[in-house]
Amino acid sequence: MSDQPVIRPMVPDDLEGILEVEHKSFSIPWTRGMFEAELTNPNAFYLVLVIAGKICGYAGLWKILDEGHITNVAVHPDYRRTGHGRLLLDSLISHAKSCRITALTLEVRAGNRAAISLYESFGFRSAGRRRRYYTDNNEDALIMWLYFDL
Repeated sequence: MSDQPVIRPMVPDDLEGILEVEHKSFSIPWTRGMFEAELTNPNAFYLVLVIAGKICGYAGLWKILDEGHITNVAVHPDYRRTGHGRLLLDSLISHAKSCRITALTLEVRAGNRAAISLYESFGFRSAGRRRRYYTDNNEDALIMWLYFDL
């Protein structure tokens, strides 16, 4: 098995690894059922990051008409700050463009400087704030958008 990262579409067999990353990444993690529903959602698309046979990250989006809503971007703590989040996001954006999506949006914790910096490096810009969006600590979410010239 190669240590080179592989990005590929999510399949049902990935759920255990995705749930491990999810629980290590978020204080309010999605459930198995939520991810199972995404696998059957015709408007959802999810990628996984695999290194040496292990799920180390994932990212997903919903296509809504000609726009995309990024639902999740997560990298296992052992693989953060190594460019893997950038690789996942770049792959997700490429997929969105191939689907003729004209803009992407997402919410991010207002205090998550690392994620905000990553999104800004791709051209996302803050367009608003959802007050007390996160129920675990009532933190605000920034609403960010990226528009494409197709």
